[in-house]
Amino acid sequence: MSIWAIRIVFLILCTLGGFAVSQVRPELLDAGRFWTLLGFGLGGVLIALDEMLKGFSLRAFSAATFGLLLGTGVAWMFDNSGIFMWVDKEDEVTRALVRMSLFISFGYIGMIMAMRSNKEDFSLIIPYVRFTRENRADNLLLLDTSIIIDGRIADLIEARFVEGVVVVPRFVLKELQQIADSADPLRRARGRRGLDMLARLQRNKVNEVKIHDADFPDEKETDTKLLRLAEMLQACLYTNDHNLGKIADLQSIKHVNLNELADALKPAILPGEVFSLRIAREGKDKGQGIGYLSDGTMVVVNNAQKFVGQQIEVQVISLLQSTTGTLVFADPKNVPVSHPAPVA
Repeated sequence: MSIWAIRIVFLILCTLGGFAVSQVRPELLDAGRFWTLLGFGLGGVLIALDEMLKGFSLRAFSAATFGLLLGTGVAWMFDNSGIFMWVDKEDEVTRALVRMSLFISFGYIGMIMAMRSNKEDFSLIIPYVRFTRENRADNLLLLDTSIIIDGRIADLIEARFVEGVVVVPRFVLKELQQIADSADPLRRARGRRGLDMLARLQRNKVNEVKIHDADFPDEKETDTKLLRLAEMLQACLYTNDHNLGKIADLQSIKHVNLNELADALKPAILPGEVFSLRIAREGKDKGQGIGYLSDGTMVVVNNAQKFVGQQIEVQVISLLQSTTGTLVFADPKNVPVSHPAPVA
């Protein structure tokens, strides 16, 4: 059920409640319209307040309540300490203003200090007590759009290389849906793949998947929302976006880039190494064949044009490092060849 549907029902109930008040009190029958509008206005104010407190979490509310109680207790001690003996007891107005200022001031300070503190600070106030859940996950995995579409995170989770609670923000889910509904067929295919990967993650029985409802209306960019949510949840951000990772580094936010992880796990290929390779297509130069390793590395095989579509043994002769990655040059194994100059 949509939250706006609940709000509309609540507004109708407030309006009917205002009308019911005028019916119950005979002396207010002439003011039925006034009380009906009053009930409608009260419901509207509460809904507006709810909208303004959208990013106010239950933890923040609990901290604010604790801080308010603590500040009220301190104000009560000050009020009963006799420090305000200079106020004339018969001057009720002045004394009421002093007491109101005292309780409001200490209540406000207590709320602000509690909301700015973390759970470890409460152990200084209540020794040997930790406000933690017994079933709290030690590791939260916050996924962005690129990592869900990529799909490799699902393989890592199913292989139990990554453990923890998978957190998918609702605004990321909304972005995936927008991509899946795109008019561009490539973007639409990527979006649908992302939704399929998310369904695959939810079917996994090892790692729990949670859809997080937190949003930051003051932020327009999804990347900025992800960084704020990762900082708020103390979660590890999983992404394939290089720039997002750099910004996370600058803000000291823990993150993992699967592309960097894949590069670190690439097998080292050395000149003279022999391996099996499928020749996928012809190369740019005469007689060359092109094949690809499992990680996508291109292998240029000399005198292999006639082996297109076949699986052959090749031997590495040289490596060329470029801005896009490593380019491997090889020869067919046990086939006499003449070496042209390697061309990238």
